[in-house]
Amino acid sequence: MLTSSSVEASNAKKFKYWQIRTMVATWVGYAMFFAIRKNLSMAMPGIQAELGITREQLGIFLSLNGIMYGISRFANGFIVHKFMARNFISCGLFLCALCNFIFGSSSTLIVMGVIWVVHGWVQGMGWPPNSRLLPHWIPPQELATKMARWTTSNCVGAVVSNIVYGYIVVWSWRSVFYMPATLALLVAAGIWLTIRDTPSSVGLPELSAGEDYEKTDDKKKKSAEYKQFISKMVFKNPYIWIISVANFFVYILRFAILDWGPLLLKEWKGIALAKAGWTIASFEISGAMGILLCGWVTDKYFGGKGPRVCLITMMLASFFMFLFWYTIAAPVYVSIICLMCAGFCIYATQSLILVTASNTATKRAAAAANGLVGIWGYASVIVTGWMFGLLTDKFGWQTSFKFIIVTGFIGAIVLALAWKAKATGYDKLN
Repeated sequence: MLTSSSVEASNAKKFKYWQIRTMVATWVGYAMFFAIRKNLSMAMPGIQAELGITREQLGIFLSLNGIMYGISRFANGFIVHKFMARNFISCGLFLCALCNFIFGSSSTLIVMGVIWVVHGWVQGMGWPPNSRLLPHWIPPQELATKMARWTTSNCVGAVVSNIVYGYIVVWSWRSVFYMPATLALLVAAGIWLTIRDTPSSVGLPELSAGEDYEKTDDKKKKSAEYKQFISKMVFKNPYIWIISVANFFVYILRFAILDWGPLLLKEWKGIALAKAGWTIASFEISGAMGILLCGWVTDKYFGGKGPRVCLITMMLASFFMFLFWYTIAAPVYVSIICLMCAGFCIYATQSLILVTASNTATKRAAAAANGLVGIWGYASVIVTGWMFGLLTDKFGWQTSFKFIIVTGFIGAIVLALAWKAKATGYDKLN
């Protein structure tokens, strides 16, 4: 006869198995979403050479894709609650693969543009279901630590893809769409077979915070008091608006390298695409290190006041971008070091802005605050896509990169306005 303690032990073991299984599967799945998102940047030199598409036109692709991604990520945050998360993730990856197959097979500007815009929408199907699913499998007291580990998926996806694409693009630019599309189909099938939405779907009890939390949260969202709280802590909070605008400039620095890096390194610095892939990968790796180290420094030495560290890292990021531009004739390793230092500071700033949004708005309004901050970040694709391509076509890489450096220092000035922000919470200013 089974005792209650033996049942609990059995359930705990079974839950641990499903927790690890779910985290690993979704980690791989989101890494795949990211790997299949940033392949256009590596393909751009080949597309230009074969199809004669200009940098301005490629920039329009990037801008429209980024805008659609931002809208999709926001909208799917509401839509996903009506579907099973595993179906949503699998469907998103399947549609991403389909878009990549069509794009890689196309040679017409209009068809490629439309498909890449659609691809922006289906890419936005990746994050919302994961953010909904994982809290069902991770207890609240473990969520911050385990989610921090899980979010390394996008860095790993970017690092691996940049390195691999740098080598396979020598066969054909179309290969950097066919290869990840094929892998995405396999991962989509694996996701569907591997994960389950909730513990109850595999015969386990729900986590204590589970359903009660969602019901309570729904009631709060419908109440006038909750709306007033959101209004005060987010929309009437000057620090949220300051860091949101600053995030716009941070993303300009980040996307200038991620979206244009391979083409920029090839044409401006004379670096082969294979080496360019390693260079962009090093930018991502150092960025992950910046996130971890500067987060610790913020808590240890700045009392959790993220904007103060953000100001320092943003100024340093702009300085290292300046060095990257200034040392155009220097050896390749100098460019790589400059980009690594810039990546360290850029990703640290981006991460701390999100942390600051959550802390300043408080946990209750954190989702709304991060939504506003995120929209401003992805609005930057208008600059890093179309405008950057247009400037480069008309005036060359030197001029367009000077523009990027200036925007970085403007971002630092904006962040300086949030210097007095408290570590947590916000009291309405009279």
